Amino acid sequence: MTALTRRLFGALVIGAAALSAVPSIAQTGTPHLILTIKGGDVDIELLPALAPKHVERVIKLTEEGAYNGVVFHRVIDGFMAQTGDVKFGKTGGPSFDLSMAGMGGSDLPDVEAEFNAESFQRGVLGAARSQDPNSFNSQFFITTADASFLDGQYTVFGKVVSGMDLVDALEKGPADQNGAVANPDQIISAKIEYK
Repeated sequence: MTALTRRLFGALVIGAAALSAVPSIAQTGTPHLILTIKGGDVDIELLPALAPKHVERVIKLTEEGAYNGVVFHRVIDGFMAQTGDVKFGKTGGPSFDLSMAGMGGSDLPDVEAEFNAESFQRGVLGAARSQDPNSFNSQFFITTADASFLDGQYTVFGKVVSGMDLVDALEKGPADQNGAVANPDQIISAKIEYK
């Protein structure tokens, strides 16, 4: 009986040691999407309580490096800046095609809308989509002015806490081209930080 007790105790000690060596997957704090663009960093607080599936998707793509090198293909003065086309809008990528930027997404399935009561005011992060409300995939936009006319039609899932001056300074596209940018700025790198 004593030998069995010693073996059981030894197995428990080894098991506990193995568990303590595994890094913690759970993060504490609120996730922030940090976009390094021309001039510095844009810090966007993500809002998982409002739109958990949207936040989860952006975190996953960011951690995979999918947003690094992606252009702001559509920037409309006094409205918004759109980016996130990881298929056609990633400079140096095999599918990069500026004329197609904004038409693609990732290889992951689309995410259903998570409409909420948050209003599209200056500095809000919204989910870009097609005519189908459940077609968010990888693209998002940052509003540069009041865009409350979008409320209830697009999912809000974050807000800029610093760096709006950098978003304001992005190269803009002409109004008659629906903001399509001929020489777009890009996300140099993207990362997730918990604060």
